Amino acid sequence: MTDQATGPESEIPGKPTSVSRTTLSHIMTHADTNLLGTVHGGVIMKLVDDAAGAVAGRHSGGPAVTASMDEMAFLSPVRVGDLVHVKAQVNWTGRTSMEVGVRVLAERWNESTPAQQVGSAYLVFAAVDADGKPRLVPPVLPETDRDRRRYQEAQIRRTHRLARRRAIKDLREARAREGYDD
Repeated sequence: MTDQATGPESEIPGKPTSVSRTTLSHIMTHADTNLLGTVHGGVIMKLVDDAAGAVAGRHSGGPAVTASMDEMAFLSPVRVGDLVHVKAQVNWTGRTSMEVGVRVLAERWNESTPAQQVGSAYLVFAAVDADGKPRLVPPVLPETDRDRRRYQEAQIRRTHRLARRRAIKDLREARAREGYDD
């Protein structure tokens, strides 16, 4: 199974990484807190998905849906009064899917200290048409050394995702052949 564009469909013009890159900012309030008094991880995950979805839609030129989220890492807590910046960009594209990398930064709303990275995530989006069927996406054109590194790392993550999916499918099929119905 490959998602790399080949043949006539690869004629879609590519888009530079910077074209769809975006930052979503939000100030955290008491409504965003968990039982520990810090911002709930689900609130951060929603912001991550929102920013990544905007980037995927911009890059693909239409609707794109979240297919998976990997490696959501929370590096330090976010507090009420933090101004959170969610920075997202397309790291890699296949035929109908794209990986979006996201960095989450936080800074105190009333201080002049630099924002600190508090989280990161990688999401895979599938571009869909009006009927919800996969549609082709333009290739991403990395512009900087950092963009090229992110592209290469995304290819590694994709290889691991596909291998994991295949191994789980094989295991389930083997268990079904042995009569297990879990």
